[in-house]
Amino acid sequence: MKNFKFLLEYDGSRYSGWQRQPEKNTIQGKLEHVLGLMCGKETEVIGAGRTDAGVHAKGMVANAWLETEMSCEEIRDYMNRYLPDDIAVREVREAADRFHARYNTTGKTYRYTCQDGPVKSVFDRKYCVRLDERPDLAKMQRAAELLKGEHDFRNFCVNPRMKKSTVRHVDSIEIKREGGYLTFTIHGNGFLQNMVRVMVGTLLEVGYGNITLEEVKESLTGFVRQKAGPTAPAAGLCLMDVDYN
Repeated sequence: MKNFKFLLEYDGSRYSGWQRQPEKNTIQGKLEHVLGLMCGKETEVIGAGRTDAGVHAKGMVANAWLETEMSCEEIRDYMNRYLPDDIAVREVREAADRFHARYNTTGKTYRYTCQDGPVKSVFDRKYCVRLDERPDLAKMQRAAELLKGEHDFRNFCVNPRMKKSTVRHVDSIEIKREGGYLTFTIHGNGFLQNMVRVMVGTLLEVGYGNITLEEVKESLTGFVRQKAGPTAPAAGLCLMDVDYN
């Protein structure tokens, strides 16, 4: 048995998220099915995180223990041959025995893409969210500064039964407008369920003038979920990179 590390990308549009679920189409389920066929036995695939339904990835990392004589390139090619076209294995490497894709993670980068130009995009429509109005970039950038650093992000989590710590550290939030697209690139040491999408929803509401900077501050100290903004749609979100020491 050897431990293998996988670098993956996928279009999450038609999946019920990463995590394996009975009777549902998931990324983890597809990967485990193909590796099970390859190895002739049930195989568990461990992901760096659990992207939600409809969320995409360009840099998801996973690992699995496999009993195989195939090389890393042969494993990659086998998986890409039998996986659906919206999931791809970019790279396979042998990993240290103690490597764990989830527990060894030190940070993640997500990018959320909107379109606020005058003409809607046809070919990017599954990967960005069309905005009906143009938010104020400077206001959003000021609000983003308030969200940076270590905070209790309980109001940015959609799971009301969250029992673990809701404190996270957000290192950077970069908001850019270019060529009719508005992108939010966010890096942190970890994220709660839907946290990035609620952050983007909050920043957009600031840009529209519906939430003030003072209310953003309150969302980091209060105990009422409504202090933060709405959850932005899943289609605009993509996991770009996962950090390891």
